[in-house]
Amino acid sequence: LLGFYKGIFPPILAETPKRAVKFFTFEQYKKLLGYASLPPGLAFAIAGLGSGLTEAVVVNPFEVVKVTLQTNRNAFTEQPSSFVQARQIIKTNGLGFQGLNKGLTATLSRHGVFNMVYFGFYFNVKNILPINKDPNLEFLRKFGIGLVSGTIASIINIPFDVAKSRIQGPQPVPGEIKYRTCFKTMATVYKEEGFLALYKGLVPKIMRLGPGGAVMLLVYEYVYAWLQDTV
Repeated sequence: LLGFYKGIFPPILAETPKRAVKFFTFEQYKKLLGYASLPPGLAFAIAGLGSGLTEAVVVNPFEVVKVTLQTNRNAFTEQPSSFVQARQIIKTNGLGFQGLNKGLTATLSRHGVFNMVYFGFYFNVKNILPINKDPNLEFLRKFGIGLVSGTIASIINIPFDVAKSRIQGPQPVPGEIKYRTCFKTMATVYKEEGFLALYKGLVPKIMRLGPGGAVMLLVYEYVYAWLQDTV
């Protein structure tokens, strides 16, 4: 049973700063773009893109450790801890693009595209659809928009997710690096395995980030409104 939870500690350690970076930087980029006189819809999307790129830089080392642990075929109790695995990666391959920051370009693309669609769609659609005076219906309106936002963003960004997993995971031939850069990896997967191979894992991703994305946006909205009222 514990085999299903391999690599759980890196995402646990990363989730809090990751979410904090996502929403904090989104607000900061949104404020900066306010000086550029951009249309609000475009500003939301660009702020989302910026927050995703920033988030990717923070989270990528955790992703490398997580993928390495998840592809370890030893029993859960026999595999190294997250910190030991991180030290081993640094010792063997350093902090660069072959070490703790392997697959950074794919992670940048994954998070950048996701957040651009996620925030851009949510705030643009939320501003178009009429507000409900009933708090319960208003909650459902925001949840529904967030659910669709997370779902669409997942569908659009999953090819980058597949590329990231191929780059950070074990290579098909030991000692030979087949998957190097993001777009080259996507092209290789498409050529060798077909178009649908770029969408492997889409259903569980939607199940996680559809409702999960909606919950995150709702928490963000209500906490932000509460902070605005208390300041």
